[in-house]
Amino acid sequence: MSTAIDPPQRPLAVTLLIVSIVLFTFLAYLTIGIPLAVLPTYVHEQLGFSSIVAGLVISSQYLATLLSRSHAGKVVDTIGAKQAVLYGLTGCGISGVLMLLSVLLQNWPQAGLICLLLGRIILGCSESLVGTGAISWAIGRAGVMNTAKVISWNGIASYGALAVGAPLGVVLANTLGLWSMGASVILLAAVGLYLARPKPATPLVSGKRIPFRHVLGQVMPYGLGLALGGIGFGTIATFITLFYASRGWSNAALCLSLFGIFFICARLLFAQTINRYGGFRVAIVCFSVESVGLLLLWQADSTTLALAGAALTGFGFSLVFPALGVEAVRQVPDANRGAALAAYSVFIDLSLGITGPLIGAIATRFGYPSMFLSATAASIAGLILSIALLKRNPLT
Repeated sequence: MSTAIDPPQRPLAVTLLIVSIVLFTFLAYLTIGIPLAVLPTYVHEQLGFSSIVAGLVISSQYLATLLSRSHAGKVVDTIGAKQAVLYGLTGCGISGVLMLLSVLLQNWPQAGLICLLLGRIILGCSESLVGTGAISWAIGRAGVMNTAKVISWNGIASYGALAVGAPLGVVLANTLGLWSMGASVILLAAVGLYLARPKPATPLVSGKRIPFRHVLGQVMPYGLGLALGGIGFGTIATFITLFYASRGWSNAALCLSLFGIFFICARLLFAQTINRYGGFRVAIVCFSVESVGLLLLWQADSTTLALAGAALTGFGFSLVFPALGVEAVRQVPDANRGAALAAYSVFIDLSLGITGPLIGAIATRFGYPSMFLSATAASIAGLILSIALLKRNPLT
């Protein structure tokens, strides 16, 4: 097996190395994003099932991702990060085959639905493998000192791919037909496998493997902070369109775009502050900025304030994941890095999973502005938690 090369010292060379590996995260998330905006309509109108079933098809992938995190971490730590990425990309390709088969079987709706559900479950498991594997692989190649940079670039790859993938999927379906979604997913997975195979792997780190439940306990305080910060993102992503509609405003998509732009800019400009000042201090600043952004959305009486709030929220939330992630990974030996990353990622899965029903219930009971006040409370709780963690670990 190929082994890791010595990490390059020049910052640009390090960045290029990291980008060359998180590229596989980008490709994997493109396979997730391409069908995302099209599948609900396909299930409801072409296959003839209810909106509830359409929602189940989408949610099945997220559930599979959540449940497979521990296994992905075990694969990374015991078989290798590169191998985890290869397995994940293969799974993405299989999901594309099943998606294509579902379209071919749409005259038999139940068969088409079964193929689609199976493909979504496999895609969810593949997301765990590629996401966890790519981060571990890049850390192994670039060095532990670049952990924050790796996590930051991996986030840019995943969010960027979803932003590009959703509209691309709509264009493909409208111009070429539904079959093109499955075909494009297969093609992307094949490209990823072709590019990944010749790259050097990182050697397995020797040491005692800690049971996943123990790793989960070690990273739980940091994961809880991530989950609290993720509620603001989930609220904007899920409900900003309805909030705009309730005010009679248009162009809600601009809010999402500004959130994404400021999210990416913060990661590009300030990722190195985590190594310089420590993850907890950066998280404290980030939660403060996110809270101000969410408060602006709560009080927004114009689109200008709403856009400013979304931008600040994106800017603030951007570095929460890598800032607390760096501190979480430090809690376990290097031999359990994959398990730590997987356990830590569970909390953003849970956060985004509960945001929809929880914030939706709050909006129904108290009105749409109240959901941003609730998200602010969660962000402030994350701020308080980060301060407590800093006091417990003053030297980090």
